[in-house]
Amino acid sequence: MLVPGIDVSHYQGAIDWPQVAGGGVVFCFVKATEGIYVVDPFFKENWAGCAGAGLLRGAYHFGRPGTDAQTQAQQFFSTVGTLGPHDLPPVLDIETLNQCSAEDALQWVLDFTAAADTLFGRRTMVYTDDGFWQNLVPILAREPAAARSLAARPLWLADYVADPTVPSPWQAWSCWQYSDGSVNGATPVPGVAGDVDQNWFQQADLESLTSPLPPPQAQGSP
Repeated sequence: MLVPGIDVSHYQGAIDWPQVAGGGVVFCFVKATEGIYVVDPFFKENWAGCAGAGLLRGAYHFGRPGTDAQTQAQQFFSTVGTLGPHDLPPVLDIETLNQCSAEDALQWVLDFTAAADTLFGRRTMVYTDDGFWQNLVPILAREPAAARSLAARPLWLADYVADPTVPSPWQAWSCWQYSDGSVNGATPVPGVAGDVDQNWFQQADLESLTSPLPPPQAQGSP
């Protein structure tokens, strides 16, 4: 069974969260931070609004490889704070090399997710799209420990087609961003002015991810 949800940032402006919940949305991911310095100006309002309307909520960080992964993870955690048992896990949104090599970007992803695991006490989820991720696939083919580490993480996949492509090393998606609000069967969301990203969550994954999980083994662990 698939569960409907959205993800938002300051681009949506002010949101009427009770209307969103009344329209059948069950969960929402909220942009918290980007890089080292950027905090989404609507994060606090959206984070509280989700909870107040009874939605399951999760926070994401837009990652920028090339600047310190630990510092970005700390900024993310300092902004979001401790997650509750009914919150979704923290998410790394990775969709740019940010002028890094693919090798350096992959190592950055591994460093950031490991740091976020420790800070939040939860297994960090990865958001990406197949087009970007193909930059990293050849390196992952040579780095089985890194591939195993990432495969253990839930995948939030962006792919605006009827049959999404799941990139290696994952076998399936946990959450699928199937539309930016204007294509692939998107519908207006009450309480949100204009287009908004729309998602499906696998029900079993959604239920399992709203309780704390042990972080995956570190790269190179037996």
